[in-house]
Parts: sequence; C-alpha cells; structure tokens
Amino acid sequence: MSEEQTFEQMLDASFKTIHNGEVVEGCVIDVKPEEAVLNIGYKSDGILTRQEYSNDNSLDLTTKLSVGDKLDVKVLKVDDREGTVALSYKRLALDRGNKVIEEAYENKTVLKAEVSQVLSGGICVVVEGIRVFIPASLVSDTYEKDLSKYLGQEIEFVITEYNPRRRRYIGDRKQLLTAKREEAAAKLFENLQVGDVVEGTVKNITDFGAFVDLGGADGLLHISEMSWGRVESPKKVFKVGQKLRVLVKDINGHKIALSLKFPDENPWIGADEKYAVGKIVTGKVARMADFGAFVELESGIDALLHVSQISKEHIEKPSDVLKVGDEVTAKIVDFNPENNKISLSIKALKNDEEKAKKDAEKEDEIVVPSKGNDDDEAVTVDIDAMIAKQQAEDAEN
Repeated sequence: MSEEQTFEQMLDASFKTIHNGEVVEGCVIDVKPEEAVLNIGYKSDGILTRQEYSNDNSLDLTTKLSVGDKLDVKVLKVDDREGTVALSYKRLALDRGNKVIEEAYENKTVLKAEVSQVLSGGICVVVEGIRVFIPASLVSDTYEKDLSKYLGQEIEFVITEYNPRRRRYIGDRKQLLTAKREEAAAKLFENLQVGDVVEGTVKNITDFGAFVDLGGADGLLHISEMSWGRVESPKKVFKVGQKLRVLVKDINGHKIALSLKFPDENPWIGADEKYAVGKIVTGKVARMADFGAFVELESGIDALLHVSQISKEHIEKPSDVLKVGDEVTAKIVDFNPENNKISLSIKALKNDEEKAKKDAEKEDEIVVPSKGNDDDEAVTVDIDAMIAKQQAEDAEN
C-alpha cells in the first residue's frame, strides 16, 4: 500500500502545479464546435469553452482551432475532485489588453486601431480585445455631424481615461489633430505673405462666404471676393472638399482674408474707354432695387439704371416696367473711374432718337430767300409739297 501511495505521489510530482489565475500554454488535443480540450501539462486536461474563447456565442471553434495548435490560456478554476481545469482565452487577451491600455495611458502613447462601431455619441475602437470609446466631441478638431465615414477606418488616438474596474476606457483623437494643425499653422504663417497665390480646400460654406483650409489654418473667402461679378449664394458656387486656387488679400494676426478677384482678370481695366460717356450699350437686368435696376454689361461690370432714367413718363418703381433677365439698351450718361460706377439712361437714349428723327425730317426741307426782303429772311419750304405742286401744274398744261 505504501509502495502504491509512493507511486501516486511520484506520478503527481511528475505534473506541474497550477493555480487559479495562472497563465499556461496548452496544446489542442480535441476540438468540437462548442469546446476544445487542451493538454496543459497537468494531470488533468483543460477545457476551453466557446464562451471563454470569444464573445461571439455563435462561433464554431472548429473554424478557429485545430488539433496540435498551441496557445496561451488563463486558468479559471482547478477542480481536482472532478478532475477538470476550466480555461479562458478571452480573459487572458483582456488582461493583456488592459496592460497595453494602462501603459498607453501612463506614457501618453499614441495608439492606432480600426473603428469597429459608430454610435450616436461617438465611435469605438478595439485594442487587444479592449473596447475604447471616443466621444464625438473628441473625434475631430472640427464639428462633424455624421461619423459614419470613420467606420472601418484606422485612426490614431491617445487614452485620456483609464478605469478597468468600471471598464471605462476613453480615447481622444482631437488633441492629436489639434497639435498637428498648430504645428502646420506655425509653418504656414512663417512663409505666407499678402499677395501670395495658394491652393486650399473648401472646408465650410456659409451665407456670407466660405472657409478654405490652407493646410494649417483657415482663410475666409468672403462672398464679395468670390468673383468680379455678383454671387447670390456661395452654396450654389462652391462645394465642401472643392480645391481652390486663391489670392491672399490680407493677414491680420491669425485671420486670413482670401480672394478670387485676381488683378489681371479685373474687367474694369480699360472700361473707361469701352464704356465711355455717350456710348450705347446693351445688358441684362441683374437685380432690382426701389431706386433703380442694376444692368450687367459683362461679368463683373454692372451699371445703374435709375428709376428716373427709365422713361419720360413717371414710374413709381422699376419693377413696374422691368424684371430680372430683361434685356436693356441704354445710353451711358456717367462713368466714375474712382468708384467703378456707371450710370445709364433709357430716357436720354429716347431723347437722342427723337432728336435724330427730327433732324432727319429737316433734311427734307430747303431754305429759300423771301421776295422783297433785303435781310433775306429765311423761310422753310416743304420739298415734297413743291414737287407735287409742280407735277400738278405740268399735267394741266
């Protein structure tokens, strides 16, 4: 009996001793869809269930493990009476993930992971089995309403909150983007000068203009600087993400004013000759006001047709006789080169046409001296009437 006990003791001694929570290496000796059996060098084999391998309860272990595979597992429970050892793979991964997250939190290490889930309040990434939540306010350095574009995208972030007891792991991507942007901004302002022509990307569009990302800082392209012509709505002209070649008009601290009104494309160059006072021009009504109508002569050059110059007759408001898009022919009555302002008049044109008509009628009249007048007082004679009278007299004779 003592020899038999000694043999059992020797047999037990041949196996290593394991404890709950210990990490051991196991070799798969049998695998089924719901569990796998591992040789862990102990007198009893270890059992790894589907639930302790993955959080996916529908997972078939035969698709993940094969006989002969080796893997590290965590000992959950040693039951010598039943001769079983419960193992876990996912909890070991969780422990390792916690360690990675903890070190990243303490050392402010930049982590990289793929976005696995998009929620209403932010996005989630998984680091070594640990789910890290990044609030929407910390995803980007600008407000983004739709975060769905990040799904499946690999991003960089830092851990700003680490609480394993509550399983609370918070990430921050915004501070990385802000730091990079500040670095790029410093470099941009170091070289940027008024008059430079640079490339940028439309970042945001408002009713009064568009913000253009110049690669480190945003510049404002005001609606009045979008074209030499008139722009009714920036949203009808530009799109977010559109590439633009812009002129740096002004730099005031960290504020950059941009323009698309390049000097060499100024339509007012030479306009004093092209639109000199007295010339007759044709254009289309671009917009209306109570005091008159603005007529576009060409892109970038508008002229004012004052309500008092539309007709000889009294007109209460321009919209009574004109509408946007109407073609108008008028006479230029004033040109102000300092303010780039042109004034038109249909009334003056009509007056000229009436005068020209009267002058043409006068060309059909002749002037002859009256008899018995020493001062040769001039009288007008209707030539057509005289010819008709002469023809009648010739017919009687």
